[in-house]
Amino acid sequence: MAYLNKVMLIGNIGKDPDIRMTTNGRKKVSFSLATSRRYRDNNGETKEQTDWHNIVGWGKIADIIEQLGVRKGMSLYVEGSLTNRSWVDQTSGQKRYSTDVNMDTFQLLTPRGGQGGAPSSYNQGNSYNQGNSFNGGMSNSYNDVPPMPEGVDDDLPF
Repeated sequence: MAYLNKVMLIGNIGKDPDIRMTTNGRKKVSFSLATSRRYRDNNGETKEQTDWHNIVGWGKIADIIEQLGVRKGMSLYVEGSLTNRSWVDQTSGQKRYSTDVNMDTFQLLTPRGGQGGAPSSYNQGNSYNQGNSFNGGMSNSYNDVPPMPEGVDDDLPF
């Protein structure tokens, strides 16, 4: 039987990435990513649900996040797998649990200069994949995305 553990998220970075070296000398990056969805409740009112995801990247992927100057507020596409971990909280003695997204691939959706418009030419149509260097096979540019159907609300909540 085949198994699949794959996560794809598009959201905004909630805090500047934390880049550290582990005790065995491996570079690690971690940050939070906010994703939101809109829905109508039973009364017909539009509501918004925001979920926060812990994102973790290792090695070269951490190097690239650092080199690109990724920071709070930027939009990012992340692809990876779910991992679970637990530890004992040293202050309370209680066992704590966390679910993280182990990032394999990412694509910066915000231009590195911070201005609006299409992403910078450095990453248009390119994504970073943990197993390879930059891979341009995803699309030619963000302009290739078809327009939103008429009547669909594309207003971003952040």
